[in-house]
Amino acid sequence: MRDRRRGPLASVGLHTTLVIASAVAVFPPLWLVVTSFKPKSEAFSTDVVKDPTLGNYRHVLGDTEFLTWFGNSLFIVVITTILGVFVAATTGYAVSRFRFPGMRPLMWLLLITQMFPVAILIVPLYNIMSTLGWLNQPISLIVTYLTVAVPFCAWMMKGFFDTIPVEIDESGRVDGLNPFGTFWRLVVPLAKPGLAVTAFYTFITAWAEVAYASAFMTGEDNLTLAAGLQTFVNQYTSDWGSMTAAAVMIAIPAALVFSWAQRHLVAGLTAGATKS
Repeated sequence: MRDRRRGPLASVGLHTTLVIASAVAVFPPLWLVVTSFKPKSEAFSTDVVKDPTLGNYRHVLGDTEFLTWFGNSLFIVVITTILGVFVAATTGYAVSRFRFPGMRPLMWLLLITQMFPVAILIVPLYNIMSTLGWLNQPISLIVTYLTVAVPFCAWMMKGFFDTIPVEIDESGRVDGLNPFGTFWRLVVPLAKPGLAVTAFYTFITAWAEVAYASAFMTGEDNLTLAAGLQTFVNQYTSDWGSMTAAAVMIAIPAALVFSWAQRHLVAGLTAGATKS
């Protein structure tokens, strides 16, 4: 039997690689945080913070429309996440449990929609929103983000529901539950890992997106957080201190959501990726 133990050189090489990879991953966000506490005159300095200041944060919160952008983003994200989880879960459950004409083309359609890059879809979606009179309205971004997030999440939820025994549905029907009652009362409680991943993916899709938000929304009162960041750096001025401070505050809600969902991420993503 071959000895699978690593030699000293292999162990040193492995640990060195892991340390370098960790440093590369941690350095950008760490430097972002450090820069946010620097005075504006030292934004491009490679030195560690000499005179830490909260001036950038005070400026962002008190002299810009950051709180308005935050409210706009929070409203859009909450509505998008709730609707996205509900639509993806019900679609995935229906495709997992029922057989109907066009089911396979529907699954292929959900997969194919993920192949189109954002740049191709901006113009047709802009025209649709303009025709409907939805430009500069939160509904334009809510509908757009749902079209981006729901197909992938529905495919993933279908794979997750495939791991839940059909006998649970049958027991619900024996007890007199209709299909939706069975889904809501018996299956959903067992699908929390998949629902957590769906909620996290939908949240990140809406929270961090900038292309559609910049195209569909104009005027500082209508911008979302990601689009609002662009106002700090443009053709004529570059306020990197304010931008880094705003970026840190934007990252905090995403980190909190991730900390809530992370215990379910591996189980949910693995189930959605391995089942068909």
